[in-house]
Amino acid sequence: MHPDLESILFTQEQLGARVKEIAARLDADYKGKNPLLVCILKGSVFFYTDLLRAMREPVEMDFMSISSYGASANSSGEVRLLKDLGCKIEGRDVVIVEDIVDAGYTLSYLKRLLLSRGPASVRICALLDKLERRVVPVDVDYKGFDCADEFVVGYGLDYAERYRTLPYIGILKRSVYEK
Repeated sequence: MHPDLESILFTQEQLGARVKEIAARLDADYKGKNPLLVCILKGSVFFYTDLLRAMREPVEMDFMSISSYGASANSSGEVRLLKDLGCKIEGRDVVIVEDIVDAGYTLSYLKRLLLSRGPASVRICALLDKLERRVVPVDVDYKGFDCADEFVVGYGLDYAERYRTLPYIGILKRSVYEK
């Protein structure tokens, strides 16, 4: 375990097993539909990659980058679109793949934005869901795990661009981010 962590919340094995379960649900729900799976950069990259590799049905890929955190440990509530989709989504089934749903600002904004472009559907797939922190209502259609109100890192999740490459998700020690 990394020395900056208090404990490991989800092991590499738990993550792998849950990703396969979510992939099987997506395969069943989108059989023959060729959905567009949208990775929200940067935090979702590992989850997204593992999810797509576990799926058997054909999908298309695209990426967006959105921020409501900056260098802070808490969401500012102000959402900024940093990178938009590279394709049109009118009439398409779209699945947003996110690392964590916290306050809900980012995904609420993103879902409204994408719905305004006329897709057939927009669903949300999130690895972690912090219901305790929700400020804006967001429905998560495909969820990996409920997550306690802890600062978590690893498997794409970061603090100040660190810890993303840890193969598990751990709870960051308060002393690291309350400096």
